Amino acid sequence: MINLKLIYKIIGSLLFIEAMMLLLCLGVSVYYHEDDLMAFALSVAISAGTGLVLRLFARNCDNTLSRRDAYLVVTLTWTVFSLFGTLPFLLGGYLHSFTDAFFETMSGFTTTGATIIDDVDVLPHGILFWRSFTQWLGGLGIVFFTIALLPSLVGGSVKVFAAEATGPIKTKLHPRLSTNAKWIWVVYICITVLCILAMWCAGMDLFSSVNYSFTTAATGGFATHNDYSYLTPVVQYIVTFFCFVSGINFTMLYISVSQRKPSTLLKSAECRFYLFVVLAFAGFIAFELMWKNGYEFEPAVRSALFHVVSFITTTGLLADDPAVWPHVTWVVLAICMFFGACSGSTSGGFKCIRCVMLLKIIKNEFRQMLHPNAVLPMRVDGTNVPSSKRVTLLAFLSTYLILCLFCSFSMIAMGIDNTNAITITLSALGNVGPTLGTEIGPTMSWSELPIAAKWICSVLMLIGRLEIFSVLVIFTPQFWKEN
Repeated sequence: MINLKLIYKIIGSLLFIEAMMLLLCLGVSVYYHEDDLMAFALSVAISAGTGLVLRLFARNCDNTLSRRDAYLVVTLTWTVFSLFGTLPFLLGGYLHSFTDAFFETMSGFTTTGATIIDDVDVLPHGILFWRSFTQWLGGLGIVFFTIALLPSLVGGSVKVFAAEATGPIKTKLHPRLSTNAKWIWVVYICITVLCILAMWCAGMDLFSSVNYSFTTAATGGFATHNDYSYLTPVVQYIVTFFCFVSGINFTMLYISVSQRKPSTLLKSAECRFYLFVVLAFAGFIAFELMWKNGYEFEPAVRSALFHVVSFITTTGLLADDPAVWPHVTWVVLAICMFFGACSGSTSGGFKCIRCVMLLKIIKNEFRQMLHPNAVLPMRVDGTNVPSSKRVTLLAFLSTYLILCLFCSFSMIAMGIDNTNAITITLSALGNVGPTLGTEIGPTMSWSELPIAAKWICSVLMLIGRLEIFSVLVIFTPQFWKEN
């Protein structure tokens, strides 16, 4: 049976953490003397009060967490966090629809970066900080943050980590998961702080530097301005670099930095594939921009690199308008949306490690045709990948494509044009943010979507962030059987 009392205890404790996050945003509101102060004060009170009630319900609970409980608690955590994250938007009157507020908050926590707010320049500083902060916390994972902060809270932390972590292959730094989580968070915080300092030195004001660094390190993409004039050429290079770094497996980053061996990254098949795709796609787009749009060499290379990195890391920040680019570049950017960056990073998408594994499976199939009786192992970085992992990979790809087809068809049936329907689905499921099309362009908000489409996208964002199976398994009959 589901251990409801333990789930109440975990979610209640996590709501206290969300209340602390809202309290920090309340401090920003107090500092700037703006009208979102009461909205955050009430949000803190409601979140903390609900957390207290859940902890009371969880008195004398059994601290044993089963695998089934772990999947349920992870999905509920992300849903409940998004639910209470709507409070500042609704109580402050900045969004008038619960659907819009839930969409915006889910987009934040899942680091998707799609927005339904047409004019972010009119929002107070506290709300802007809240949007960025949700992305920063969601970058590595809400429960993963809790494991690092409160390791004793979750009895079966390994099961919870397995339900929330991204990628088919997990690399550990330390036998204790809580220690592992702390070191990865140290890497994350270092990237964020260095990004803040770099942007500040490049001429961006401190508030914007903090917000854009949060969304860059988390590969989220929420902006604090409507246009992209703030992204000067220097800032574009800074964002490109830190987005690219945030797309690398954080465990690999820690090992290469701590051992002072950057070559460790190049020994990884996934990192090599990631680097090759970025350089190849950026080179192609730069050529197209110079040939068909009349760009000079440096702006073409800078813009191509920025947007390829932004899309493949699922950040979604824009420094140009891809809607006016040649349509073939849309195909390249859509492929970037699908691929995603490395596993164990803050990016979404299919992940480069799965692409590497698929290429190896295809190669083995060709060899098997020539040598039918041969036993062909599949190795990634010297590690043998068992058959069960290969079956899971093909099941993941099939489910990913089925979801894309079903949701794209649903949106086309709602009257959304074909290009927008497909790229909106890819963007939501890959946690990217922008869409490519004419009705809803890359630089536009998603406010024009029908209500049903917004709910579909909200669910897709959650499914994409938790790697599909962790969410969908809850809706299977076997999950709720007693044994």
